[in-house]
Amino acid sequence: MPQIFHRSANYLARASIIGAVVLIGLLGFVLWEITLSPWYTDQYVAKQQPVPFSHRHHAGELGIDCRYCHTTVEKSSFAGIPPTQTCMTCHSQIWTNAEMLEPVRASYRTDESLSWTRVNALPDFVYFDHSIHVAKGVGCTTCHGPIAEMPLTYREGTLYMSWCLDCHRQPEKYVRPKSQVFNPFYKPPANQLELGRQLVKEYKIQSLQHCSTCHR
Repeated sequence: MPQIFHRSANYLARASIIGAVVLIGLLGFVLWEITLSPWYTDQYVAKQQPVPFSHRHHAGELGIDCRYCHTTVEKSSFAGIPPTQTCMTCHSQIWTNAEMLEPVRASYRTDESLSWTRVNALPDFVYFDHSIHVAKGVGCTTCHGPIAEMPLTYREGTLYMSWCLDCHRQPEKYVRPKSQVFNPFYKPPANQLELGRQLVKEYKIQSLQHCSTCHR
């Protein structure tokens, strides 16, 4: 039986297969990079808010403790969003006529809550408890980034499962003394691993990685 295809077709077939594999791999790499990029994760993107609240001014310059506004962070899964009355504790006395604070004053007058936009929002199928992390020496800035340096709040981490597991697998790299949990300017010491191993033992921190830890 005569040969139907020219011998060069063999090389063309091999080149096509190799090219397809390379193209698929390249496409997969591009998609992976996109899913890790701020364009997809919303990292470093300040969300539009009803009032341009500055953590840098309040927590950084004025030194207001995180717990003054986020009152339930030590005892609840949710850190809590401050009610308008908390804002007005100060702003009934200072910056009383500032135009950008009119939504706060209107909320206080009408008793209608401000509609804040969540910056660090997890999917509904993920369970996260602020109180247990705080109790085990995980600082605010470990997850939220340099919050006291943010004029407008943005998301620091990807919030991907791999991001969480990095800490769960090696908590000694991130845990800090409980007295420093709410210190927004805390910097890990040079001997972080040594200190971390000591705190992991002292605070009885478990390396929880089972699915049911977060997916309940």
